[in-house]
Amino acid sequence: MDRQSMDRRSFLLGTGGLALSQLLVGCGGNNQAKLNVQLLKGSIPGQVVNQFQQSLQQKVQLKFAPIEQIRELFQQLQVWQKKPQADNKQMWTRFIPFGQSHTTAVADLVTLGDYWLKAAIEQKLIQPLEEAEVKQLKQWSNLDERWQKLVTRNEQGNLDTQGKIWAAPYRWGSTVIVYNRDKFQKLGWKPQDWSDLWRDGLRDRISLLDQPREIIGLILKKLGKSYNTENLDTIPELEGELRALNQQVKFYSSNTYLEPLIIGDTWLAVGWSSDVVPLLGRYPQLTAVIPQSGTAIWADLWVRPTGVAKGALSSQWIDFCWQPSIAKQISLLTKSNSPISKDIVAADIQQPLRNILLSNREVFAKSEFLLPLTPSTAKQYESLFAKIKKA
Repeated sequence: MDRQSMDRRSFLLGTGGLALSQLLVGCGGNNQAKLNVQLLKGSIPGQVVNQFQQSLQQKVQLKFAPIEQIRELFQQLQVWQKKPQADNKQMWTRFIPFGQSHTTAVADLVTLGDYWLKAAIEQKLIQPLEEAEVKQLKQWSNLDERWQKLVTRNEQGNLDTQGKIWAAPYRWGSTVIVYNRDKFQKLGWKPQDWSDLWRDGLRDRISLLDQPREIIGLILKKLGKSYNTENLDTIPELEGELRALNQQVKFYSSNTYLEPLIIGDTWLAVGWSSDVVPLLGRYPQLTAVIPQSGTAIWADLWVRPTGVAKGALSSQWIDFCWQPSIAKQISLLTKSNSPISKDIVAADIQQPLRNILLSNREVFAKSEFLLPLTPSTAKQYESLFAKIKKA
């Protein structure tokens, strides 16, 4: 698993929803209960934190610190395990600018992307939720079985129905196709599925993520296979399909793949919904769709750093995020999807976003998480991708 592909979303273009800056709610003496959360910027609306505060029976001090990228949160987990936690605890209330986050206190909960979960478990950066704690989570049973399976893993970080529960998903998104509607009117058709990327008229008109798992994965999906195929040698047509797709590609990048689309250098891009959604309101010529044959799904999860004592407040926060009314707010205000079934209809969502935010159970059933691969299989993906890009 290469580190670049683990850094799943860039968030360089901003996120929707209410901004949550460094938020400190409540004040009081040292005996007051505290909840310290480091979260992905834009993934929780500020008003949801305020509602949580109001729902509590006692006065508490809530500290929610937004961080720009998942990679930074993962690195913070690594730093915490290298420093004496007692020292960190003494600095709980100190305000530290981002960029000096290595000196911050160990948080009670942290946002982590599902793609980072295996590495966090393997490196012992996080601890599982306690069995008794999970039983007390009122909404756990309301999670679709796929979400429960995603976070149930063994000590090596691999899926295991007999394993422990290592995380709590609170929102998710997918890999989507986004295209310039004006350009495609001239072609006389609209992209609907992965197979459309190979159609005539798109040579040098596509920008793609610089990610072997995503790009080889969408080809596997086109061929009716899984994103998580273990041995690429069993699919002889794969290399030819990748070569043909490469002829259509003008630009590969995981950070700036949308810029060529915005300025008209490319007509279509494949990217993460979290990056694409903020653009749709600003650039009305852009339309996004989820491929009908299924796509890759990413999830934002709550995890508990190793060494942090389980607190009632952190469990309450997880359960609060899963309450249907709160899950709906998180989904609508951050323009993402929720793992909890909620009553969202088309009228709730801005028209440009409906294609990718209204749940289609049939497409969701065909979609997949990017699961951990063995080192040898991961090497296959990377080597094939590098070989074709050089061609």
